[in-house]
Amino acid sequence: MIVYGRNPVREALRGRRAVHEVWATRTAARLDWLAGVDVALVEEAQLTDRAGSPDHQGVAARTDPYPYVDAATLLAGRDPLIVALDQVTDPHNLGAVCRTAEVAGAAGVVIPERRSADVTPAVCKASAGAVEHLPVARVRNLADFLAAAKEAGCWCYGAAADAATAYDQPDYRGGVVLVLGAEGKGLRPRVAAACDDLVALPRHGHVASLNVSAAAAALVYGIMQRRAQLDSAP
Repeated sequence: MIVYGRNPVREALRGRRAVHEVWATRTAARLDWLAGVDVALVEEAQLTDRAGSPDHQGVAARTDPYPYVDAATLLAGRDPLIVALDQVTDPHNLGAVCRTAEVAGAAGVVIPERRSADVTPAVCKASAGAVEHLPVARVRNLADFLAAAKEAGCWCYGAAADAATAYDQPDYRGGVVLVLGAEGKGLRPRVAAACDDLVALPRHGHVASLNVSAAAAALVYGIMQRRAQLDSAP
């Protein structure tokens, strides 16, 4: 895989997969975090050609394929917070969700094997390199994964704009899987039915719903805040 962009390459060098080559323009090669790294100098046009994008910010690298994890490992942790995405096909949305999940300390992200964005170079760029540290699992069937999560002791909450339960009402302590659907489509019926409850963010404006990555950020931090409130209550 060719990873491009300053944050993605820097995090790849610090992450789980092998980095085989690093290319940089003469200006970018002076970056502090590239000190001690074997960097091949290339022209801007060359780098754009290798990266397949002009958004490389002067740096790109050839790495091993992205190392997906087994979904069972996400459920094995203590009180995990897992974000599951139902047919989110936009790589920028997947990358943004992964960035939020990693910064918030979530156990990982789960995506379906089909009809979903994979972790591509564009996702690495959109996540600002967060995918190099965040475990991402691919599952054959998302509803089956939710069933396995419930068997493992997790509660599954789906995000739905018209849900009757406000997002700040559930307990959220213990293991939690937060499920978000594709923008415009929402959760598929079988996936929604596999959730323990559906929750909604408040809407006070004229627009019907948030972008999935914005909704993920609001809900992930809302869950963390709710957990902290309940844990600190006398």
